[in-house]
Amino acid sequence: MPSYTLNVNGKDRPVTVSSADMPLLWVLRDVLNLTGTKYGCGIEVCGACTVMVNGEPQKSCDMDVSSAVGKRIVTIEGLSPDRSHPAQKAWIAHQVPQCGYCQSGMLMATACAMQAGHRGASIASELSNVCVCGTYQRIKSAVTTL
Repeated sequence: MPSYTLNVNGKDRPVTVSSADMPLLWVLRDVLNLTGTKYGCGIEVCGACTVMVNGEPQKSCDMDVSSAVGKRIVTIEGLSPDRSHPAQKAWIAHQVPQCGYCQSGMLMATACAMQAGHRGASIASELSNVCVCGTYQRIKSAVTTL
């Protein structure tokens, strides 16, 4: 079984997996027990599995573990342990989550957009994540404050 060292949330984490093409999503959830990243569609459409890789949004269901070696991976657990990231504060202030399932992916995509220098409405136009609860209006309200 292949073994790798991944940099996740600022720490080097050794992992041993069943195959080199195991999706990063399963490594995060099942090997590292970082369950904040969610499985949604599994085909890179919904964005529930979005994490930050080298500052860019990455759908972790479509990235194999071997491709993640040597990159900085940030999950929702590493975004801000005390929920003080501006996006998290905006989510709370605008009561965005309904069921909450897609929210970690939405927050990570928003944080990536912010890190790229985008603010307000331009963030909303970048988000391609899907929310089956339909909280888009609250998401739009939240990101326009960023």
